[in-house]
Amino acid sequence: MKKTVLLVALLGSALGAHAQGTIQFVNNSGTIFRAPVYGPEPGNPTISKQGNTATGVPVGGQTYGGALLSGPGFTAQLWGAAGSSAPVGTFANLATSAFRTGTAAGFFTAVSATVPNTPIDGSPYRGSFQVRAWDNMGGTITSWAMVMANDAILRGSSVVFSPTAPLGGTGTPPGTPPLLEGMTSFNLFTPVPEPSLIALGALGLGALLLRRRK
Repeated sequence: MKKTVLLVALLGSALGAHAQGTIQFVNNSGTIFRAPVYGPEPGNPTISKQGNTATGVPVGGQTYGGALLSGPGFTAQLWGAAGSSAPVGTFANLATSAFRTGTAAGFFTAVSATVPNTPIDGSPYRGSFQVRAWDNMGGTITSWAMVMANDAILRGSSVVFSPTAPLGGTGTPPGTPPLLEGMTSFNLFTPVPEPSLIALGALGLGALLLRRRK
């Protein structure tokens, strides 16, 4: 009998240790949370903006000139890690989704994301998150690493945030995955490329020659 009780206890603790917290990767829940994602600013795609508009929830003061992202040509990813103040360098890709169309443009399809190293045992486990999006160039740009390797790719990211609600999951006790409350809108932009070492060297050499001629 004692062996049976001990075995059950060990199995229960093992299940608890392997349970993982979850969160809903969605940027629109009506009156509770609303943070659409926008395209680049017309006339200047290098401008990066973050923050909700007057129609966002919560209401913000940001304005966007770009169109709402729409369709499978754009990819949205949720990045994050356990802990309410985890550094961005520790973030992992937690979920990927596609943008909706029509009246739902700007919003991506809801996906339940698992947050590693967040066992559900009744403690108020939290996570730190960032939403990233990019133009996937017809499905050829499939990862954030590929985005970062090409300055011509439109990309953008939200501010880092940590929802106040505990993560959900299937542990003990079970919990409903919370929303991404704390996320705000952002737009896609093209980063201004850093001048290459060769270009800098040529510029410096040209300046020296010009000075000598003078």
